[in-house]
Amino acid sequence: MADQQARTDGDKRPTEIPAIRWEEPPEGPVVVLLDQTRLPAEEVELVCTDAPALVEAISSLAVRGAPLLGIAGAYGVALAAARGFDVAEAAQALEGARPTAVNLSVGVRRAQAAYQAGLAKSGDPTEAATAALAAARALHREDAEASARMAAHGLALLDELVPGGGHRILTHCNSGSLVSGGEGTAFAVALKAHREGRLRRLWVDETRPLLQGARLTAYEAARTGMAYTLLTDSAAGSLLAAGEVDAVLIGADRIAADGSVANKVGSYPLAVLARYHHVPFIVVAPVTTVDPGTPDGASIEVEQRPGFEVTEIAVPQVPVTGAGGGVPVAPLGTQAYNPAFDVTPPELVTAIVTEEGAVSPVTAEALAELCARSRQVTTS
Repeated sequence: MADQQARTDGDKRPTEIPAIRWEEPPEGPVVVLLDQTRLPAEEVELVCTDAPALVEAISSLAVRGAPLLGIAGAYGVALAAARGFDVAEAAQALEGARPTAVNLSVGVRRAQAAYQAGLAKSGDPTEAATAALAAARALHREDAEASARMAAHGLALLDELVPGGGHRILTHCNSGSLVSGGEGTAFAVALKAHREGRLRRLWVDETRPLLQGARLTAYEAARTGMAYTLLTDSAAGSLLAAGEVDAVLIGADRIAADGSVANKVGSYPLAVLARYHHVPFIVVAPVTTVDPGTPDGASIEVEQRPGFEVTEIAVPQVPVTGAGGGVPVAPLGTQAYNPAFDVTPPELVTAIVTEEGAVSPVTAEALAELCARSRQVTTS
């Protein structure tokens, strides 16, 4: 049976709680997650002892963000292997937990391939489990390194497109250390600008329906001392019209072969607004988010979330009466349209920044060349 338990360590908790880590207590290995659904009110950890618990954490958005989902998927396979569960079954369940984020399947398949190769070589499930864990740890380490490189490439591009510093950046959803093995994707660029004294203001979309911007990006900005301001998603147009934004920076959950970008719903309207107001619209994501197997935006499966995420709001320490466990904000029986993502076509994207550099203009050919270069670096 799945075991997903909350753990709070009181004053023993470190100042910076990692979004995910592998632990090996006496009772057996576990994957420990910072429960992002409880932020910013509480910093609570979930201890997952098997793949079903991790699947539930992924589905509920306790762990989220494309790069981190890849890491979580890899650790989930390693966990199943280490505890003697059916690895193929665990991999299938993990891979299907959230369909749009391609990094999840990339992480799962990488750890599963390492497990299968180890088993074929030695015939020993224990050695194969060790190989799966090594693959997960390598992915975790590589993502942290990629994050730092993306930040450097992104800030260099930002300085080129908007010279003079004092950048005013608008971001959507959450793309910091809560989605990454390092300091994130789009948020990492803003953080680097802040550390180098070149960030004037971070504008934070609250991000409907789960308020990842308000709950998570503002949480990360506050902890790092950044100058930030929160706004409703619908206020972004007036902000751009007032000339208060120098660039829009977002992450991505899947980038199709033609350069179409799937990101948290609300990203596409920002791209349209940015184009109208002649503001750069920049996507920051690791190369693993580029999916050559998805030819275009129309081929991206967009996850549909439960309607109660729109008709209710989860408020900590407030009695709940809604079917989804939140406070109702719409009449009982109201139907809701709740796609988790939308897709921005490549012609609206100024540049895609990865750890291997930036692609601008965004074309299928340029992306294919970038992916090929990345593979050469990986195998050399």
